[in-house]
Parts: sequence; structure tokens; C-alpha cells
Amino acid sequence: MAPSNPTPDGPRRQPSASPVPSPWAVSPDGGRPEGRNCSHVAALPASPETPHDVCTHCRALGWTWTGLRWCAACGHVGCCDSSRGQHAYAHHARTGHPVVLSLAPDEPWAWCFVDEVFLVRDP
Repeated sequence: MAPSNPTPDGPRRQPSASPVPSPWAVSPDGGRPEGRNCSHVAALPASPETPHDVCTHCRALGWTWTGLRWCAACGHVGCCDSSRGQHAYAHHARTGHPVVLSLAPDEPWAWCFVDEVFLVRDP
């Protein structure tokens, strides 16, 4: 029986599908050098998936919060760095999950803790 693959380089592979472009881009920042990037941008969803509208950690402590952030890796919702608990950052520090999206309707951005860049939705 003849070999099923006549090429010496191994099996022929189908070309992979083109990756879907991310709806996110690194925000220009005049205070930082050109060429900043985020190694996590390709994995970000266009928007959060039905997040909680509270910081459950603050609520359990009887605290209020200023803004909410949604973890793009697992969906955890925590309060922002301007809030007393800073639970979104604490979640990143504990888990290493790199990116949070702002849940404020007037804040269409994300933050990458690892690469220290703001991400904005690409028009």
C-alpha cells in the first residue's frame, strides 16, 4: 500500500483560518514611548458578558464603591482603584488575570495590569 502522504515533510495541513481582528487597540499615550502594546488584546471580548452590577466584596463589608471593573479572564467584578476596597486590583494580584474592562457606560476602555496600558475599542 502506498503511503498516504507523498511529501517528505509530513502530513499536509489545511491553512488556518485568519484570526478575527480584536475590537480593542492600545490607547495612544503622550507620556510613554511609541510602540507600546498589549500581549493580551487578541483574547479580549468586545464587551463584558452580563456582569454583576455590584462589588460583592464591598457589599459584604457594607462599603460603597466608585467604579466597577470586569475581569476579562473569568468574569469577576471588583471595585476600581479609586474605591476603598480596590478589589479589581486585588483580584489581579491574587490570580494574575491581566485585563479588566470598565463597566461604566461612559468609560469604553480596558486596562492591562501586566503591560500597563489602556485599551480602547477600535473604531
